[in-house]
Amino acid sequence: MVLKTRVTELLGIEHPIICGGMTGVGTPELAAAISNAGALGVFAAHNAGTPENLKRWIDQVRRLAPGKPFGVNFTILPTAGEPPPYDEYAKVVIEAGVPIVETAGSNPKKWITLFKNAGVKTIHKCVTIRHALSAERLGVDVVSLDGFECAGHPGEDDIGNFVLQAKGAKVLRAPFVCSGGVGDGRQLAAALALGADGVNCGTRFCATQECAWPESFKQRMLEASETGFSFVVKVCFSCSFYPGGTPWL
Repeated sequence: MVLKTRVTELLGIEHPIICGGMTGVGTPELAAAISNAGALGVFAAHNAGTPENLKRWIDQVRRLAPGKPFGVNFTILPTAGEPPPYDEYAKVVIEAGVPIVETAGSNPKKWITLFKNAGVKTIHKCVTIRHALSAERLGVDVVSLDGFECAGHPGEDDIGNFVLQAKGAKVLRAPFVCSGGVGDGRQLAAALALGADGVNCGTRFCATQECAWPESFKQRMLEASETGFSFVVKVCFSCSFYPGGTPWL
C-alpha cells in the first residue's frame, strides 16, 4: 500500500518516513539503504568529522543510492570548546547539491535562509508548537515535531506526542512529521491519524544490518521491554552548575 502525503510529494519519496540524523550512528551506508527502500535517508554532517570527509560521504550516498533523495542533518548546539565548522559544512552541502537539509538545536534562522536561498529543502526539528510556528515564519518546508519519546536531545519541555501532534494538526500550515517512539506500521498509522504527514524514525533503524552498531547492541535492543531506556541527558543536565540554580543547559 502506497501512502501519499504532503511530505512524500514535497520530498519526492515513496513512503512518509524520514530517518533521523543520529550522531555517531548515521552513516552513508545506512542513509543509502533507507533511501533505496523508498524513505528519506539522512546522516549528520558532523558524523563525517571534517568538511572534506562530508563531501566524500555525500558522494558515497549518491553511489549507493543513485537518483534517490537523501538529506544531511545540521545539529547546532552549544559547545564548551571550539564549535564544529558549520559554515564550511554548509558550503559543502550547497556546492554538492544536497537536496534536503534537516536542522536541529539552536535558532535555525541563519541556516534555513542560507539553504532555501540555495534551493535546498529544509526540515527543522521542534519540541514545542511555539518553536514550530517560528520555523514556519522562517519558511521551513517541513516541521519535525519531536515528542518526549524522541531519542537524542528532545529538548526539555517533555511533551508527549499524543498532545504535540494533535496540537500541531490544529495550528500548523506547513507539513509536519511525528518524531519519537515510532517503530512500526501501527505507530505510523497513529501519527497520520493525529494529523502528521509522516514520521521521523531514528532508533528503529539501529536494529538493521546497515547500522554500524555492534551486533550485541542490536540484540539487546530487540530483547528490551518498553522500560528498557535511560534518561541520560536529563540526568546529566538536571544539576545546577551556577549560583541561583540556573541550569547549565
